[in-house]
Amino acid sequence: MKALVYDGPRSVNVQDVPDARIERPTDVLVKITSTNICGSDLHMYEGRTDMETGRVLGHENMGEVIEVGDGVDRVRVGDLVCLPFNISCGFCRNCDNGLTAFCLTTPVDPTMAGAAYGFAGMGPYNGGQAEFLRVPYGDSNCLVLPEDAREKQTDYVMLSDIFPTGWHCTELAGVQPGETVVIYGAGPVGLMAALSANLKSAAQVMVVDRHPDRLALAEQIGAIPIDDSKASPIDQINELTNGLGADRGCECVGYQAHDPQGVEHPNLTLNNLVHSVKFTGTIGVVGVFVPHDPGSPDKLYKEDGEVAFDYGLYWFKGQSMGTGQANVKAYNRQLCALIEQGKAKPSWIVSHELPLDQAPAGYQHFDARDDGWTKVVLHPNGSS
Repeated sequence: MKALVYDGPRSVNVQDVPDARIERPTDVLVKITSTNICGSDLHMYEGRTDMETGRVLGHENMGEVIEVGDGVDRVRVGDLVCLPFNISCGFCRNCDNGLTAFCLTTPVDPTMAGAAYGFAGMGPYNGGQAEFLRVPYGDSNCLVLPEDAREKQTDYVMLSDIFPTGWHCTELAGVQPGETVVIYGAGPVGLMAALSANLKSAAQVMVVDRHPDRLALAEQIGAIPIDDSKASPIDQINELTNGLGADRGCECVGYQAHDPQGVEHPNLTLNNLVHSVKFTGTIGVVGVFVPHDPGSPDKLYKEDGEVAFDYGLYWFKGQSMGTGQANVKAYNRQLCALIEQGKAKPSWIVSHELPLDQAPAGYQHFDARDDGWTKVVLHPNGSS
C-alpha cells in the first residue's frame, strides 16, 4: 500500500509499505478516505521527538471498513467510521472510567499509559496517512458514522482528534454558559476550543494568536481576535474584561510557543494564562508538553521538561488547572450528533484537501505556517 513515511527531520515521503492487515480477532481493517495533518505531527516532522524512521504517520483518521476479525461483533464491512487518535482497549481500569487516552492495555511499555496511531512514544502502531489502517479493538475504537458522513467527511474526520480535544480543553477549564473564555492559540485545536465554548453558550470568547488567517477564522464564529504582536495580550484581555480577567482559560499551543519576535518559550502561554484569568479561575491545557525536549532552547525544558511557572501568582489567585490528552471516546458520539443535526460544522477551518502524493508539500506549507494553510485533509484513496 501507499503510505506517508517519516524519514527524518522535515523529510516525509510517500512509499510502498507492507499492507495493513488483520492481525488479531478483534481487529478491523479500514480503507482510509480522509486523514488530517495535525499540529502534533509537526513535533515529529521537525525532529523534536524520538520518532523512529520508517514509521507511517497520521492519527486523525476516518474511512470505510473493508474487513473485520472473527472477534468483532458490532462493526460491519461497509461502515464508515471515524477513529479516535487514542488506541484503547475499552475494558481496562482506565477505559472503564472513561479515561481512554490513558489505556493500560495498548501500550507496549508497562510503565506507560495510552497509545496512538503513528505517534512518537505512543506505541508501535502505524498511522493512517496511508491507503489502509489496522484498527485494534475495533468494536471499541470505531465510531460508526451516519450516512451523511460520506458527503461531509471534512466535518466528521475532525471527530478523530481536534474537535474532541478542543471540547476537552473547555471541559478541563470548566466553561459554563454566560462566562468569558480566553484561548491561547488559533491553530486547529484552539479554533475547536472556540467553537466548543460557543456551543456551551459562553458569553465572550477571545482568541490570542498573531496569524491573520487564523484570527480571521476565529472571528468568523464570533470570537474576538487578539493579535499578540500588536500589544500585550494580557493588557488586551484585561481591557475587554474590565480588569478582572477571563473566567476560564484554554492553552492550545504547547511547548513550542513563540513570542512575537520568534523566540521560543515553553512557559509563555502558561504564564500568560495565569495573568489573563481571574482570581479563582480555571485553566485547561491541551497543548502538547513532553517530559524532555533535547531540541529546546530553554535549559530547564531541554533537560527535564520543566518550565519556569508563575506558581506564586497562580497560588495567590486561587486558580486551578486541568491538563492532558483528550479522552476522545468520552465526547465523540455527542459531537457527532451535533454535526449530524447541523449544530456544528468544524470543517470551516479546512483550507486544503490533497491526495496522498501531495502530503510532503502539505507538511512543508503547514509547518511553515504559510498564509492560508490552516488545516490540511488528505484523501489517500482519491475520495473527497
